[in-house]
Amino acid sequence: MESTSAHRRQLANQMSDIAGELLGSLSAAQRDVATWPFPSQSERELWFYTPTDHGGLALSAMSASQQQWVMRLLAAGLSEAGYVTASLVMAQENLLDRTEGWGARFGRERGRDPAMYCLSVFGEPGSDAWGWRFGGHHLSLHYTILGGEVASTTPCFFGADPASSPLLGPHLHRPLAGAEDLARELVHSLTADQRALAVLAPVAPSDLVTSNRPSLSDGDRMLPLPAVWRGRLESELEQLMAAAQSAADAKSGISDDDHAALAFTAHPKGLSMAACSADQHEMMRALLCTYLDRIPAELAADEHAKFAASGVESLSLAWAGSIEAGQPHYYRVQGGDLLVEYDNTQRDVNHVHSVWRDLRGDFGRAALGLADPLAEHYAHNHHSHDQHSHDH
Repeated sequence: MESTSAHRRQLANQMSDIAGELLGSLSAAQRDVATWPFPSQSERELWFYTPTDHGGLALSAMSASQQQWVMRLLAAGLSEAGYVTASLVMAQENLLDRTEGWGARFGRERGRDPAMYCLSVFGEPGSDAWGWRFGGHHLSLHYTILGGEVASTTPCFFGADPASSPLLGPHLHRPLAGAEDLARELVHSLTADQRALAVLAPVAPSDLVTSNRPSLSDGDRMLPLPAVWRGRLESELEQLMAAAQSAADAKSGISDDDHAALAFTAHPKGLSMAACSADQHEMMRALLCTYLDRIPAELAADEHAKFAASGVESLSLAWAGSIEAGQPHYYRVQGGDLLVEYDNTQRDVNHVHSVWRDLRGDFGRAALGLADPLAEHYAHNHHSHDQHSHDH
């Protein structure tokens, strides 16, 4: 059986070949938009899940064959199930466009657009240090390749709006069903005493608590929605976003005490899985699969191995909101370097965000020998999402 390192090299070579073919097909103007030197940390650590400018070259600015190279790169970075889910997330922009009456713009001709997903390449594919990013509304993927091996695959964000929609026949289209249903199965299994520890607040936040911060610090709370965009919004759009969040918060009744209870801390909050049964440990492992198994199996095996060594007992589960289906809810799983976060509160509980992060290793930081982000505050840590210029 091949070693893990061999698999990481093989995948890095595959990504390098595909990215090289794509870059070789780009015009000079396209390449200027798509590429940065490595590491370009200030740009590379920007990530979003809103329908903002994610940076890089959009699918809409590519030829059909160039788009196919991008999808081949995406498929290389994901498992089969991960690639299927990512493709469905992108296609849902057509559903969302209809839901919003075809009127969303966000400063462009079509605001909800399955071609508004962007690729950025940092450094030269095949070199000792390079990486790539792919993102658009509800999809944000990041890969760092160092020394000829895939060194990092996080942050890894998948969202879905709608979270559930009808298909012909008895089944529903639910791209992130597992991340919701398996978590609910786990929280329903808790005893009253366990649940008292796990549920941090009776009301769920309207977004991820950690939002899209490049790195996290103790006390971080959910950012205001206009901050989860690249640069300043036009005043009308900023007012619209702020009003939407205010309305959501007023409807839910979330309080400052709730936000304080849910604030991120390096020491995990909630129920320690060490206080849970073997059956509940299996439920947690199944839930983690919906996050870790987004990436190719050989890489995911490394992530699962971390918990084979330390056990899921090292993790904690925190919940907010109702534990019943169809009601607003939020959860996070945290322990060691792992952070998983999920919310489904918006659009009458039909709008999901989910992210898997490595608290030390996001963007390849640990492999690059950069400071522990929980020990060092970046000047732009909380609110700076301004456009960064290319370093060309």
